[in-house]
Amino acid sequence: MTDAATNPLLAPSPLPFGLPDYPNIRPEHYLPAFEQAFASHRAEIDAIATSSDAPTFENTLVALERSGEALGRVARIFYTVSSAHATAEIQEIDEQLAPLMAAHHDAVTLDARLYGRVADVHARLDDLGLEGEDRYLVERTYREMTGAGAGLDETDKTVLTELNQQLSMLTTTFEKNLLADTNDLAVLFDEAAELDGLTEGELSAAARNAAERGLEGKYVVTLTLFTGHPYLSSLTSRASRERLMAASRSRGRRGNANDNREVLTEIVRLRSERARVLGYDSHAAYVTADETAGSPEAVHELLRRLAVPAAENARREQAALQEIIDSEGDGFPLAAHDWAFYTERVRAARYDLDRTALRPWFEAERVLVDGVFRAATDLYGITFTERADLPAYHPEARVFEVRNEDGSHLGLYVLDLYTRDSKRGGAWMNSIVSQSALRGTAPIVINNLNVPQPAPGSPTLLTLDEVTTLFHEFGHALHGLFATVTYPHFAGTSVFRDFVEFPSQVNEMWIFWPEVLASYARHVDTDEPLPADVVQKLRESEAFNQGFATSEYLAASWIDQAWHSLDGEDTAVAIDVDAFEATALADIGLDNPAVPTRYSSTYFAHIFSGGYSAGYYSYIWSEVLDADTVEWFRENGGLTRENGDRFRTRLLGVGGSKDPLEAYRDFRGRDARIEPLLQRRGLTG
Repeated sequence: MTDAATNPLLAPSPLPFGLPDYPNIRPEHYLPAFEQAFASHRAEIDAIATSSDAPTFENTLVALERSGEALGRVARIFYTVSSAHATAEIQEIDEQLAPLMAAHHDAVTLDARLYGRVADVHARLDDLGLEGEDRYLVERTYREMTGAGAGLDETDKTVLTELNQQLSMLTTTFEKNLLADTNDLAVLFDEAAELDGLTEGELSAAARNAAERGLEGKYVVTLTLFTGHPYLSSLTSRASRERLMAASRSRGRRGNANDNREVLTEIVRLRSERARVLGYDSHAAYVTADETAGSPEAVHELLRRLAVPAAENARREQAALQEIIDSEGDGFPLAAHDWAFYTERVRAARYDLDRTALRPWFEAERVLVDGVFRAATDLYGITFTERADLPAYHPEARVFEVRNEDGSHLGLYVLDLYTRDSKRGGAWMNSIVSQSALRGTAPIVINNLNVPQPAPGSPTLLTLDEVTTLFHEFGHALHGLFATVTYPHFAGTSVFRDFVEFPSQVNEMWIFWPEVLASYARHVDTDEPLPADVVQKLRESEAFNQGFATSEYLAASWIDQAWHSLDGEDTAVAIDVDAFEATALADIGLDNPAVPTRYSSTYFAHIFSGGYSAGYYSYIWSEVLDADTVEWFRENGGLTRENGDRFRTRLLGVGGSKDPLEAYRDFRGRDARIEPLLQRRGLTG
């Protein structure tokens, strides 16, 4: 399997637009393709590093951008599958590949010869007459190589390489353990009565899950990535709610083969050690030094500023929920598994609103076509055509061709909506192909969600939270589709981590925009629009439960910061994960048992197997920009082509090719203000 005739990964895809030829790619193709791609990339790097010509922008920086095309292609193809359809064979390959990828990355990034040439060009930057993306490429490449340790001596580089390889294996193990334990802890119910309160579609999804496990006649509820579960808001059985919450919170901490406690504490220790080698006090200091935040102290200041009013709001909300319980004579204190259920009771009493009854107005296909796509067409002029002739990596993944207003091809959009045991939890966007003028490539982007799939013939009815997730992830997709850059380095969402959530959060604003909502929120049986009085009640209740929502998010962000602010001395001793979390939450005043952290450490994939280590604060950091931008849209006419063009050109279109805050100022005309965020989350008084 080592030549292009037998291995489809060793040549560009023959399919339109460079879509990978997934039907002909088999697991045994991956490792040979990676081996050849590694060798090809090493040869390209050697040619640059050993050139006898004096370093120039073209023969060093541009040549570096041209290199590694085959490796990038194979890696994006594989990691798309390893996250969305991780069979046992794929997981085994992933484990073998992790240290190889880390070693190869370090061999390039830490190459002293290459770094010397980059540093030479950087030192003469002001004399080279470079502007715009060219100049920024020199600045970023030099900064990133320096930050990665390219300037260290060979002894420290050897230590660093070993640390990176160990970390790559541990993060892969964390993800594998989490997927296995999440599947293992799916909750089995014997009778439909135990799931009273679920809709017909939700019940059929649970029956389907059970049937797929050989448990005909029973019901299985699979777990979401975050602590809570959408069904907690509607299950009338307190015992069922408690079982669901208990299963979710026990992931990765049961003392079985999937226990993640030792894995995550070792990850923390190695990250702390790596930070020391790189000259930083902590992993958090290392990460934030090259983000818009600049330092952990800036992050901590924001989180502490928000935590106090958020916790106060949550306590007021808790008191209101307890009143409902007490008024009904049930006589139990509100627990975490009760919060969502009684929140809907209070919402119904206070706003005459039952959000759990809204699902018939949120049929998935209608939300996608007449909501998500409609908003993008109105704002940016782009159109979507499903291409059933183009295969994706899984039968449930759908491919759409995206065209500009003038009919020119923009890219491909792939939607993989449903949950399955081989898919990791949560929702995300990634690229199979990134846009680059240098390479002549157009983008192919994917959105993955984890919506329960009902029985065949039944409509997929979304919760309002799932509608929000779809709009959010599509905001990332637009970022990947619209970026118009020369160099692969800056393609799509290749921006600072604490800026990357900004475009996706902005896209959520169109959910309740009148003409968009009227288009997609129509009853699945009658086609009646969502009643105007319900829409008004949804708007009036937007700030309700924000104390809980903000607190659970801030708690997770603080746990992330707490782990990654530890120094070498702190991590040299055994750490009790539960005790560590409790201490951290007490420190920031978010230790309310009724409001559990959105992610507990043992299933906190964002920070222990994803790219958000010391960076989970990014969501609230980006939301400052988001809320300020929503205010701008409202002040300037909202969903118009003129506004869309401005946002596309000045923000989404630049990808990572300029400083993100500079791009924001170019769009907004000033820096963002925090007041719109405080008002949105009810933190102003």
